[in-house]
Amino acid sequence: MPEIPDISETEKWVIENTLKERYGQDVPIELADSEIRLNPSDRELSSCPVVYWSADDCNFIIFKTGDRRYRCQFFYRSYQQFGTGVHEYDDLTECIVSLLQAQADHTAKERGDL
Repeated sequence: MPEIPDISETEKWVIENTLKERYGQDVPIELADSEIRLNPSDRELSSCPVVYWSADDCNFIIFKTGDRRYRCQFFYRSYQQFGTGVHEYDDLTECIVSLLQAQADHTAKERGDL
């Protein structure tokens, strides 16, 4: 299995600017690594670069699973994990915008706005 490239400066810029547009201010992000199964049938975990941030009492994570391949989720507690309904994206902007929209929709639904 080829090594998954780290988060590039361009990818980091896309995330930071999308978050600034969404929240109207800089949102600190953290870069890390996580081990996940790239395929449901995999027995071994693969190390993937991730971008993590918190906003509005919610935690967000984007997993880079390959060159131009991303997965995402948001969570409030470890047992409250949510996704967008899309397994994997090939466009980072689409991934982060979909993630932020899914979380906003979830919040609105919880408040009874939808």
